[in-house]
Amino acid sequence: MARIELDLAHAYKRDPKQDSDYALLPLKMTFEDGGAYALLGPSGCGKTTLLNIMSGLVTPSQGNVLFDGRDVTKASPQQRNIAQVFQFPVIYDTMTVAENLGFPLRNRKLPKEQIKKRVGEIAEMLEMSGQLNQRAAGLAADAKQKISLGRGLVRPDVSAVLFDEPLTVIDPHLKWQLRRKLKQIHHELKLTLIYVTHDQVEALTFADQVVVMTRGRAVQVGSAADLFERPSHTFVGHFIGSPGMNFLPGQVDQDGFHLAGRTLPLPAGRILSSGDIKLGIRPEYVALSSAHDAGALEMKVSQVQDVGTHVMLTAGVGGHTLKARLSADAAQLLPGDLVWLKVMGEHSCFYKNEEIVA
Repeated sequence: MARIELDLAHAYKRDPKQDSDYALLPLKMTFEDGGAYALLGPSGCGKTTLLNIMSGLVTPSQGNVLFDGRDVTKASPQQRNIAQVFQFPVIYDTMTVAENLGFPLRNRKLPKEQIKKRVGEIAEMLEMSGQLNQRAAGLAADAKQKISLGRGLVRPDVSAVLFDEPLTVIDPHLKWQLRRKLKQIHHELKLTLIYVTHDQVEALTFADQVVVMTRGRAVQVGSAADLFERPSHTFVGHFIGSPGMNFLPGQVDQDGFHLAGRTLPLPAGRILSSGDIKLGIRPEYVALSSAHDAGALEMKVSQVQDVGTHVMLTAGVGGHTLKARLSADAAQLLPGDLVWLKVMGEHSCFYKNEEIVA
């Protein structure tokens, strides 16, 4: 296992001059030894480039990569002792499951008994012990990807295991099983695992720390709770959650937050400088209220979606849309109704220039 430190930027173009020329804007980041991390973001945000720089498949155009304090910027994946699992299964169809799993160990000329023991341990973790003597050619896609995962995990001395969207080809109903299994394996083996995905459920259920990326930037690193409760950037608020955080632009002065002709007092102890600001509130924290609630706004209902366990309400105020996750009792509301919704409280966040106000 290794502690990985990055201080770099990368551009595929020569002589980059503006932000859009960079695949990765300048960043400094540390992945602790034995940690489970996810790189999360939409397609094209730079997460696979970052992973390939860590593995040694790509050399950064600026900066360096350190493994346990050692500069490995120019080192190959073999010299870094990295295992990488790709989006599509890479296996040898003519070999058995056991031969596929043991292939990295045979390449390193480990004793046969040691290989057999380690292959047996990994196969048990992956629930493939009964398939060890089966040819890989006849296996389903999820079983083949399990072999790829196992081959990445089989080397006990590996510096880190890097996963590039490894569950893309897996049927949705099997994904949760493999995510659970990866989490279990991480707890047992204490490997440094770094997992690239665009799926927030995969990232938040697998990783202890999630790196949220957009347009070549890492905009926030934190736990699932950090990303949900206090997104440091409006992009994180939009991207995390289903639906994402509501943002209501208004103005702040000594009297409070002004929107649509109403002034809402700021939460107790909260002081903000005057000027334009965005109020951010998760749909889960919006509640039905009344005109007597100083933290509520009157809004017009535009849509009511009853999903059984809760109601997803869409309403508008001052030309802005807000979504609220309410109890099943709210199903009686109809489009066109006027309701008071509480938006100001202890869970409210405030943003200037898309960044959270401390």
